[in-house]
Amino acid sequence: MDATAVAFLVVGAVGIAVLLVALLVGEFGELALHADADGPFSLPALAALVGGIGFGGAAATQLLPDSLPDALEVLLSLVVGLVVAVPLAWGAVRLSRALQDMPTQETLTRHHLAGTQGVVVSAVPSPGYGEVRLRVAGQQLKFAARSDVPLAVGTPVYVVEALSETSVQVVSTAPDPLPETGGNP
Repeated sequence: MDATAVAFLVVGAVGIAVLLVALLVGEFGELALHADADGPFSLPALAALVGGIGFGGAAATQLLPDSLPDALEVLLSLVVGLVVAVPLAWGAVRLSRALQDMPTQETLTRHHLAGTQGVVVSAVPSPGYGEVRLRVAGQQLKFAARSDVPLAVGTPVYVVEALSETSVQVVSTAPDPLPETGGNP
């Protein structure tokens, strides 16, 4: 392996090292300069650019004929490295923007429980607790439940109050039975 290939490999290794340090420690600009670089001047983009130049150039030095003058070999390897590096840097910018702009939902708290509906999975006695399964933010979750009236398993319920992070006050949403009539019409 010639000195040109080794030099390009070292440049590529520096790009990888900068990226690893950024992932483990954070961006240098944020730590040292309190700068928030974005786009082509962000640390992931610069690391991808340096790594692409280094590894792309090293690959080119191995593929180019040995009969080329050293200056031309370095120049061609640098061009190949840039051709490899620019799409890598563009991809790093796109990926980091996508990750930064990724929408997230707020953390669920007990206040999100009031108004949800569910079903009794363990009978709820009048003085005491049973269990209900509620659909909260698209997930089925079980909670301890209290009610003013006893509720049987399978009874649909509505949460009127969150007593704590793990328990709720519920009321039945099952229709009341029709009153019985005394005679035949």
